Amino acid sequence: MSDVYIIGAGQVPVTREAVQSLREMSASAVTNALKDANVEKVGALYIGNMISGRLCSQNQLGAFTAMAAGLRGIEAVSVEAACGSGAAAARWGFMAVSGGFHDSVVVAGIEMMTHMPREETTTALATASDWDFEGAHGETFVSLNSKIMSAYMEKYGVSGDAFGGFPITAHENACGNPNALFHKRIDSEVYLKSQHIDGPLRLFDASPICNGSAALVLGNRKMALAAQREGKPVVQITASSMGTDSLGLHERKDPLVLEGMRSSVGAAYEQAGLSPKDIDVFELHDAYSIMATLSIEMAGFAKPGQGTWLARDGEIRRDGSIPICTMGGLKARGHPVGASGIYQMVEAYQQLAEQAGENQVANARIAMAQNIGGTGATVVTHILERTH
Repeated sequence: MSDVYIIGAGQVPVTREAVQSLREMSASAVTNALKDANVEKVGALYIGNMISGRLCSQNQLGAFTAMAAGLRGIEAVSVEAACGSGAAAARWGFMAVSGGFHDSVVVAGIEMMTHMPREETTTALATASDWDFEGAHGETFVSLNSKIMSAYMEKYGVSGDAFGGFPITAHENACGNPNALFHKRIDSEVYLKSQHIDGPLRLFDASPICNGSAALVLGNRKMALAAQREGKPVVQITASSMGTDSLGLHERKDPLVLEGMRSSVGAAYEQAGLSPKDIDVFELHDAYSIMATLSIEMAGFAKPGQGTWLARDGEIRRDGSIPICTMGGLKARGHPVGASGIYQMVEAYQQLAEQAGENQVANARIAMAQNIGGTGATVVTHILERTH
């Protein structure tokens, strides 16, 4: 197995408007990453996407993006794992480099969601649920996460206002990220006044529908040493793991125990030889406040039922004990679903490379990024370490 490093990163701003076409967005992110890495050619391109076949009438995004980005002829394929598609593509790229198949690859994510009626986009997203038992009966990810949130509140005696620390922190962090969708701070009063969109789930507990694309260049040790000679930071991916669970909530023994997340993060800690106390930054999947809560707990930063306490006490802020979503997360940077996992890894890389600007976490050396598909059916975890 070869060591795998990040040697370049690129992204486009997350938007609600169709500023660029699908072709332009994906090509921009990839070419930005190649330019940052000072690399013209790579061996392969792996691109995460969930619903462009349905919303944009465009599949084969591997070849589509390779052509648009001037990489015609290379190995290129798209990867689908619902909202976890971006990190799944990164895992494919990690395996390609670590297995010695390529010296360098590009991994990317792309999603365009706002050009279609909201109802159609919502239905497309629901295909990541167990359609026969959930989506076909009108369930959406809003309603499914509302059910999980209700179960959490009932089991642990937590009130709905306890979750506010997650979106409040996300919006604060997004104000320092020029590529984030929202640049508006909120406080507890704004959070509590926001409308309930389903059961206890408030508007500020849910991530927005938006467009975006991000990319990374991954390389082997030879590529990393060349980058180091150019004065670039050396950031290694020391763990890459994936876990799965049932798509449908009805098939789980306990909706508050995400087995896919537990197996994914456990394998990542084992691969890297680390534990929760070693992580300086955690880019978690805060598509909904309840998922942020469960991620904090399943990753070992809080005991079950105590995840909201970390948010309430400010421990998830950039100066807290476990900074999360340091560039705004899915909630405030935005959640262009197939691209979110790559945005997370780009932002983790920025922290370790000391390129996070005013959002920089002091002395960050180890970061973890976790991307979730559906309500936890697919969970991909990566650990990054600054080695020079």
